[in-house]
Amino acid sequence: MVFVIKRVYDQAEASDGYRVLVDRLWPRGVSKARAELDLWDKDVAPSPDLRTEWHQNRERFDEFAARYLGELDENAAARELVDLGEKHDRVTLLFGARDEQVNHAAVLLEWLGEHGASVDRGD
Repeated sequence: MVFVIKRVYDQAEASDGYRVLVDRLWPRGVSKARAELDLWDKDVAPSPDLRTEWHQNRERFDEFAARYLGELDENAAARELVDLGEKHDRVTLLFGARDEQVNHAAVLLEWLGEHGASVDRGD
């Protein structure tokens, strides 16, 4: 099993495997049919307060990442995501952010890697 991240706005591909949207809010302009999701896991996304604070202070990504990693440590949905990865050869975590490097899905991928999941950071 391997976890990867991808923008939800990018074309779905068979190689994506199991597709999971990890945003709390539905991405603008994407129909449910076009998203081709297997799961929308809102509970693994940053808390509403943390998400709002992050959007108001984009220059403080390191602080956001540290706080989000702390939330993930306490989040049952994050642990369930690790278990989900054991059931699928490839899990693509979809996110709506424009920046493909600086976003919560990249932090989630890091957390998954630290908790025993195989991840492909695309480097």
